[in-house]
Amino acid sequence: MRTIRITGTGSALPGRIVTNKELEQMVETSDEWIRERTGIAERHVSVGETVVTLASEAARKALEQAGKRAEEIDLILVATSSSETVFPNTSCEVQKAIGAVHAWGYDLNAACSGFILALNTAQSYIRSGLVKTALVIGAEKMSRIVDWKDRGTCILFGDGAGAVALRGEESESAEAVYTAMAHSAGDKGEALTLQYGTEETPVIRMDGQAVFKFAVRKVPEIIEEMLKKADVSREDVDYFVLHQANRRIIEAAAKRVGVEIEKFPMNLGEYANTSAASVPILLNEMNRDGKLKRGQKIILAGFGAGLTWAGCLMEW
Repeated sequence: MRTIRITGTGSALPGRIVTNKELEQMVETSDEWIRERTGIAERHVSVGETVVTLASEAARKALEQAGKRAEEIDLILVATSSSETVFPNTSCEVQKAIGAVHAWGYDLNAACSGFILALNTAQSYIRSGLVKTALVIGAEKMSRIVDWKDRGTCILFGDGAGAVALRGEESESAEAVYTAMAHSAGDKGEALTLQYGTEETPVIRMDGQAVFKFAVRKVPEIIEEMLKKADVSREDVDYFVLHQANRRIIEAAAKRVGVEIEKFPMNLGEYANTSAASVPILLNEMNRDGKLKRGQKIILAGFGAGLTWAGCLMEW
């Protein structure tokens, strides 16, 4: 049975860094308050960069590491909820920018769960035989859609993009190599919204407590679901790569799953919550730092607006 392998990773970040100290001049907050409640120290904010330019840079780096030319890519999926245009979609703009003349693609909007849902979608296309190679990208310009006067949200988010290059290969046990899960709870969608047509400048509105409680409950649940479905023990998983929203959420998930925190890598202190980009940015850092080895088992899990939560257990 066919499954996927990640053959290359890449990321792109805006040059400007905004520290918590700078935010103290904009809203009623403090560096200590932000660090204590979120673990965030700084974030990258776009000045001239767009979702397309960030996504394209990350894609080029992933292709370079994979040893692939853009013309060899069959499919491009971009997870984003902050693109500057509704259409043409970001995927088509990336296709144009990198010269992937034989690829087709589209965007997925599931906010912070988006990259993992896009990865699961690409895996399905590859497993079906419809495509052989793919680029999956998470790219966000969250600074465009946050209210910089709302201390409850502006402190949380950053901009950036991450990408993975995929290829299909044959496996005797595809479930052991890639197990996907996803859920939605539309009845809880009001906890995290961005509504066009209701405000002159649409911005994120969030019930922080509701989202926090949801994430702390649902992330451990989906991890347990994947372990059970794949018949893999938690001890056999090398890393749990979670959406980088809040250090306390990740620590709570580790405690509930019963796994040491060292298996839950974090980089949100440097980048804050980059929504759909957070997981691939972290994957790229781990890969390029030599932490990821062939044969390792890794769980990815994300949660976000919708409300949605998704995951996959994969073999590197």
